[in-house]
Amino acid sequence: MINIYDDLNKLESTFRQTEQFNALKTAIEEVKQDEAAVALFAKFRELQMTLQEKQMKGEEIGEDELQYAQKTAQLAQQNQAISKMLMAEMALSELVQEINRVLTKPIQAMYDGIQ
Repeated sequence: MINIYDDLNKLESTFRQTEQFNALKTAIEEVKQDEAAVALFAKFRELQMTLQEKQMKGEEIGEDELQYAQKTAQLAQQNQAISKMLMAEMALSELVQEINRVLTKPIQAMYDGIQ
């Protein structure tokens, strides 16, 4: 019998060794060393979560909330450490998407015959 979890654990180990993973790890450590960046990112993340929660509940997001979110995001992106971290996160996310695409390819292939 095949134990897919053995392969997944190997993939996790390999994933941790990728350039993208290590770039994000380094970028996060740099943010953690900058108190202003930590506070700004925490504020940015909390605001993001609040807005996402409102969207999921179907609640309307006010114009003032939207403007505040945009200003907070802009401030976060202007911080060099946070900007570097977000770019590293995007690169790692692209790798995760590619892994997901490869893993779901056989499933997609089964559906391709249905028209």
